[in-house]
Amino acid sequence: MSILESFSLAVKNILSSKTRTLLTMLGIIIGVAAVIVIVGLGNGLEQYMTDSFSGLGTNTLTVSVSSRGSTRSLSVDEMYGIVDENSQYLDQCSPTVSMNGYVKIGSDTVSSTSVQGVSEDYVDISGASVSSGRNLQYSDMKLRAKVCVIGAYIDRAYFGGSAVGQTMRIYGTTFTIVGVLAQQDEDLEEGGSDDCIYLPYTTASRISGEVSSYVITMKDENYIDQSVAALENALYEVFSSDDYYTVTSMAEMVETMTSMINILVGVLAGIAAISLVVGGIGIMNIMLVSVTERTREIGIRKSLGAKERYIMQQFVIEAASTSALGGVTGILLGDLLSVAASVVATRLMGENLSVSPTLAAVAAAFGISVGIGILFGYLPAKKAAVLNPIDALHYD
Repeated sequence: MSILESFSLAVKNILSSKTRTLLTMLGIIIGVAAVIVIVGLGNGLEQYMTDSFSGLGTNTLTVSVSSRGSTRSLSVDEMYGIVDENSQYLDQCSPTVSMNGYVKIGSDTVSSTSVQGVSEDYVDISGASVSSGRNLQYSDMKLRAKVCVIGAYIDRAYFGGSAVGQTMRIYGTTFTIVGVLAQQDEDLEEGGSDDCIYLPYTTASRISGEVSSYVITMKDENYIDQSVAALENALYEVFSSDDYYTVTSMAEMVETMTSMINILVGVLAGIAAISLVVGGIGIMNIMLVSVTERTREIGIRKSLGAKERYIMQQFVIEAASTSALGGVTGILLGDLLSVAASVVATRLMGENLSVSPTLAAVAAAFGISVGIGILFGYLPAKKAAVLNPIDALHYD
């Protein structure tokens, strides 16, 4: 008997008992669909994380510095000097001063707005651009000018799109708005990326304290390790200890979070795959029942000269076909659930999160389902193959 004939006979046996076959495949269907959705969710989260951090710049290093008491501290000029000395790896640098305080625009007091003191390079480092007016300039840093650049949300919400030349009060000090940044988020909302104010770091440090962090860009992301090492070595020479500074790479943060997501997805996919094993046990059980029901048929075939390997081949192919059919159904169900999950996740989170299973995941799920059918169909097939034809013919 050829494999094609065995497959044709297997399809007939499967179709002859549709309800039993569906119930048999249920574990496989659920397992495959669950694995596909979970892997797709993991891919979506990974892409969402990458997109979120790419806006912050994966080619940036963040340096946090704390003064070593009265014995040693790092000035802004010294940090610029370190960047210049390692120009083969490092490019732009911006001191940053975070300001926690209120902003008063006219009669409105704003508390959710992000206020930072930065250099003239920060807008370029962050990937933003100025849509109207001008950016902060080097002269603003030197003169400690009371000027600022604001995000698109503040421009629209409080100035009706005409903020350039207007004033606002930060920490009780009046600042003149000299520029408005181009919109970054799809929607303008309070607390978003467009709800921000940048002022000269020299002015900010006079108001709220010294500079304690820096954002530095790398010339080539492929040399992250070398860039970090060069920066840490220079800082170690200044402080003679690594307790007073921290160098953080955005790319490393993305890689770490991606690894965590992959581990979580792997664990969840492993749990979901348990149902595949349960489905395999169901297939083995139903095939054992099928062998019992078809004992006389097996006896007749063996008495007519059918070899053991043909009998075994027939039942293994039938088990594999049942499992493969369940795998295909599970893939279709998993794709439908992925589309539905994308819509639900996007609406609930308000973010563009796509649950997108990869072709490799789909192929692996199908391959595993077929493999499980063969694995769990072997025992019933072996039992059928070794039946004594005389006993089989006398079976009632």
